[in-house]
Amino acid sequence: MSQVLLPPSLQKDLPFTALAPMQDVTNLWFMKVIAHYGSPDYFFTEYFRVHDTSRLNCKILAAITENDTGRPVFAQMIGESIPDLVRTAKELCQYNIAGVDLNMGCPVPRIYRKNVGGGLLREPETVDEILGELRAAVNDKPLTVKMRVGFENTDNFYKILDIINRHNIDLLSLHGRTVKEMYQGEVKYNLIAEAVRQVDCPVLANGNINSAKTALEVLSQTGAAGVMVGRWAIGNPWIFNQIRQALGGEQITPVPLVEVRNYIERLWQTPTASTIPERARVGYLKMFLNYIALSVDTEGHFLRLMRKAQTELELFNVCDRFLVVDMSKTLALAPYLMV
Repeated sequence: MSQVLLPPSLQKDLPFTALAPMQDVTNLWFMKVIAHYGSPDYFFTEYFRVHDTSRLNCKILAAITENDTGRPVFAQMIGESIPDLVRTAKELCQYNIAGVDLNMGCPVPRIYRKNVGGGLLREPETVDEILGELRAAVNDKPLTVKMRVGFENTDNFYKILDIINRHNIDLLSLHGRTVKEMYQGEVKYNLIAEAVRQVDCPVLANGNINSAKTALEVLSQTGAAGVMVGRWAIGNPWIFNQIRQALGGEQITPVPLVEVRNYIERLWQTPTASTIPERARVGYLKMFLNYIALSVDTEGHFLRLMRKAQTELELFNVCDRFLVVDMSKTLALAPYLMV
């Protein structure tokens, strides 16, 4: 079976960019916010949980059915029950999706302990069976996989790559750490380069791509067809535009901190804001601010004060103190460790 054509990129002949799927983050609203600052080529939904009684989650489905960003959206699934994965994939194919993506990389212990997500990497035979059945079910849309280089080690890495080839997977997003490493330690870009050489489909390099400069280095080092950015896009929603600027040999446009303040306001004004208690909204916004803080203030004062804030007024007073006092300050392009 020949592979299905992927949707075109925003700019012909440039490597692909994708926003990584992140649970509780990459919902419809966040996709719209990212699109406002410069869309990636591809979006991926949060994962649809798949089991014997599962139904399509309406909130996740909205990221497909109500998406007006103009960019393709891949629907991601997580599960191990083959009949239910096949059923869900067929249901998803009734919608305007760019393709069906199988999560084989989630590193959260409560997920992989159920033998789904990253837990599947321990069982190549199961992966073989799942992908075989999904490929038969998804034959007119791309079937894609997001995975890591292994579970505890990389012993099964080449076996899984062979399985990817056997079932004509159309796109592989590869995070260069093991499941057990989560987000710590060096990213094994050399193994991503190995995957680029071994598999017959395009590979998106994923893992600690924290700036346009890093994206170019990773593309050069791995030969990947593109990059997938996750947590660093939370801290810098301009990153996809910056990557395109860098690929085109242009100077990267500095982002004034007052624009970061506007971004934070946009995150705060979710369509469901009026139905959420203030304390919960403050907690939700802090989740995003954790990724923004050290690019705003490398000494950590913003991070510390933001975390202490309890109310909307306190939180935005902290934001104003760091983001709108000096109009000449810009968002740091150099990567800083996230806390």
